[in-house]
Amino acid sequence: MTKRAWNLLQPILILHIIIITGIIGFMLIEHFNFIEAVYMTTISVTTTGFTEVHPLSPAGRVFTVFLLVMSWTAFAFAVTRITQYVVSGEINKYIKTRRIMSSIDKLSGHVIVCGYGRNGQQAAQILQYHNQPYVVIEQRQELIDKVIAEKPRLLYLIGDGTDDDILKRAGIERARALITALPTDADNVFIVLSARSMNPNIQIISRASHAGSYPKLIKAGANHVIMPDRIGGTHMATLVSKPDVVEFIDFLSSEEGESIHIESVEYDQLPFEIRDKSLQDIMAWKKTGVSCIGIKTADGKFVISPPENTVITSGMKVLVLGNREQIAEMKGNINR
Repeated sequence: MTKRAWNLLQPILILHIIIITGIIGFMLIEHFNFIEAVYMTTISVTTTGFTEVHPLSPAGRVFTVFLLVMSWTAFAFAVTRITQYVVSGEINKYIKTRRIMSSIDKLSGHVIVCGYGRNGQQAAQILQYHNQPYVVIEQRQELIDKVIAEKPRLLYLIGDGTDDDILKRAGIERARALITALPTDADNVFIVLSARSMNPNIQIISRASHAGSYPKLIKAGANHVIMPDRIGGTHMATLVSKPDVVEFIDFLSSEEGESIHIESVEYDQLPFEIRDKSLQDIMAWKKTGVSCIGIKTADGKFVISPPENTVITSGMKVLVLGNREQIAEMKGNINR
């Protein structure tokens, strides 16, 4: 239970303790049965002043005075605490936190983004463009406060991504991918190790600031390691040598190119009728207008613009390009 929830439940818990104490006290001191003890406790705590069950003994009267004083103290504490929560907005924060946790608990096959700095925000933006559900883990509350002003439906957790409990709360066991974009390579290595142990099948993409961290992250369990500085330099140089090609690729991954998709279709996703068939047969099956731009062989090699007579066998993937409608229709065809 969070500290915020505990502070909110404290006055309610104290009231319950007083009621239980009153019932037990009347039963032990005055030898009332349970119903009589409940009745006496109720009229004492609420100060309604109805008739006593039986005349009280001196010890019973002292206990009743004690119960009345404690009841008033508890009520005053409860009113003060609840008022404080209402004025400070803590109740709204608690309700919002519960809503976020409820939404996260319902997710499956989502992406977890650790670190919501520049790289994390760019990754989240692309995921949102392609309607991929994701959860953000970020330590800086002030950063999240700025973001949720523009993205009120953002699913996030405030905490350290290196904490296993935070990863579990983000649904690491149900997630299909993890993007760790923390600025410190050691933290990224630790997150990769934890995530891989908790979900052996998850796809992990990690950021690295130093070249020496690359093999460590791969050894820790990352599927891919991205070095933003190296990519940035390569991107700028390629803009000089092949500007149109780079601009086209940027267009595909930008908001303007949201309707254009590149999809990977695995051999196991293909209907039985076109498995172990030529690429020409596969692309002609219930044709939707998508174009084949390449294949990935079983040993992980890419072949760009493969011949039409290439046979797609187990372990291979077909890379296709098309707009949103064409891709959706293609997925519908292969999933029937």
